[in-house]
Amino acid sequence: MANTYSQLNIHCVFAVKGRENVITKNFRDDLHRYMSGILKNDGAFPLAINGWLDHVHVFFELPTAIALSDQIRMLKATSSKWINDNTLVKGKFNWQEGYGAFSYSRSQRHSVIQYIIKQEEHHKNLTFREEYLGLLKKFEISFDDRYIFDFYE
Repeated sequence: MANTYSQLNIHCVFAVKGRENVITKNFRDDLHRYMSGILKNDGAFPLAINGWLDHVHVFFELPTAIALSDQIRMLKATSSKWINDNTLVKGKFNWQEGYGAFSYSRSQRHSVIQYIIKQEEHHKNLTFREEYLGLLKKFEISFDDRYIFDFYE
């Protein structure tokens, strides 16, 4: 019997509900490590996780046993529960509905990892809206402005 093989490198982006700037330095690295652990526990291979005050970029190799939508739903639910259980923000923390997911070849991994690592540097000159819309356009993903993240700038 044949086995199933794949190599799916996924760059996923999602935002804090209300686009609040709550992912602060005091717990950001811990959140990223926790998210990496969630991915590993689900059989995924984390490549890079980073973000800024109001959003996160997650780059990982998706296993064959789980659908992308299920992986992201679990990642968002589990990480928001961790933030709330540890009272890391005032009030109740939630991620916005939806996400952007972009696939890359193995040869592109290094450049994507470098891009994600340099999030703080990127956002000195680029808003999250500009970054996200740029990704959608780069990947030629048609979208309706009514159905993208809520941007408050």
